[in-house]
Amino acid sequence: MNRQPAIRVGGAADAETVAALHSESWSTAYEGIVPPEALGDGLAEQRREVWAIRLTADYGESANLPLLLIAELDGETAGFAYLVPQTGEGRVLLDSLHVRPALTGGGVGRALLREALARTPHAPLYLEVLRGNTRAVAFYEREGGVRTDEREGHFPGGCVLPEYEYTWLPGAREAED
Repeated sequence: MNRQPAIRVGGAADAETVAALHSESWSTAYEGIVPPEALGDGLAEQRREVWAIRLTADYGESANLPLLLIAELDGETAGFAYLVPQTGEGRVLLDSLHVRPALTGGGVGRALLREALARTPHAPLYLEVLRGNTRAVAFYEREGGVRTDEREGHFPGGCVLPEYEYTWLPGAREAED
């Protein structure tokens, strides 16, 4: 039975936990898709640096502020989503959606995606996913994402892999619920 996680807005105090979960998620989800050197020994430190910067940077106007959503089960971080407004494009990038590997398939990702959609009611929400990450691709399609582009994703160490873009348009969301 799937339990509904509690979802809250995160901040700088969550950087270490988010970085560790991000590293764990990448190492698990991308194993066999991304070359091992891109997921190697420096991954955890690189993720710590990225999240420390992301969660303490001054983004200026409130319209530019990224939003970190934390999903918790029994007071523990079960997953997170990070939304980044693309002000010049009029849409919002769901830059990260990660669930603790032991909890995938339990509703945490769905709850985070639904919360992200609820918090961006008037803007298209989009994300990028590696083409080889078939589990995630299937999830986004089940959740109503429409494939809107194909391109290359860039990873640490110069690794370049094919990826898809999925989009949820504001007008199409009501029909899904």
